[in-house]
Amino acid sequence: MKIIGFLFAIGLIVSGATLFLEGRIPFLPFEHRLEQIGARDFKLPESWQEIALPPPLRGSVEPEISTLSQSGIFFWTNEHRKINGLAALESNAVLDEAAKAKLGDMFEYQYFAHVSPAGRGVGDWGGDQQYEFITIGENLALGNYKDDKALVQAWMDSPGHRANILNTKYREIGIAAGRGAYEGQQTWLAVQIFGLPLTVCPFAGSELRSEIEKQKTKLDPWGADLDAQYQELKKSGSRRDPEYVQEVQDYNASADAYNKAVADMKAMIERYNAQLKEQQACLAEFDA
Repeated sequence: MKIIGFLFAIGLIVSGATLFLEGRIPFLPFEHRLEQIGARDFKLPESWQEIALPPPLRGSVEPEISTLSQSGIFFWTNEHRKINGLAALESNAVLDEAAKAKLGDMFEYQYFAHVSPAGRGVGDWGGDQQYEFITIGENLALGNYKDDKALVQAWMDSPGHRANILNTKYREIGIAAGRGAYEGQQTWLAVQIFGLPLTVCPFAGSELRSEIEKQKTKLDPWGADLDAQYQELKKSGSRRDPEYVQEVQDYNASADAYNKAVADMKAMIERYNAQLKEQQACLAEFDA
């Protein structure tokens, strides 16, 4: 009976080793599961970004009693869009701040152009306010226009400025107008910044991307450790002692957990890439 029991125990040990030799233990290397991880947090390539900058509009600076206002310019801009069968632009506080900053910069550094002496353009003013865009445009005007209606009409009479006002892509607008000293005379400057924000397209989730990176940091050393264990167990494949069987069982348990974590990672990567693909498809609709 003792001999039979001993042989039975040996049989269990051998069967345990057989599990190892038959390939249950080899795990799927993490690197092979990350073929699609090349996607990164989406940053809009410059080739996607459209910037419309018609030549700044100069009007008369002869002294005239006139008043320009943000609200009036906004109203008449949308009136022209309405007349032309277009949806109204939404007032955007972030773009308002960008327009105010541009207006102040022109007065301070005495220039009237889309690009400042420091080389900053409308994209930079928007960027200062964390405005991410697909399309952005700017209308500038200098002069003592009779009122808001006259100013917007002057823009409408200029093909490039008209194109900005009636651009079907734009969803938002920021406006600033102010009077001050320019080239030794008191005159009004006005700024319109139009935008199609990046938020019109779904975002590839940065939180999901962070979780993927977090899991990768965890799985990389884990996979390397399993690989080292695997190689050691292969070297000792002729062993049949209980200690060896326990090492095999421990390895198998860890490999199973690792492979499950890798499968979960793959699912996250697939979700992230699907989000990225959806975002890129949306952006393509606005590519002109």
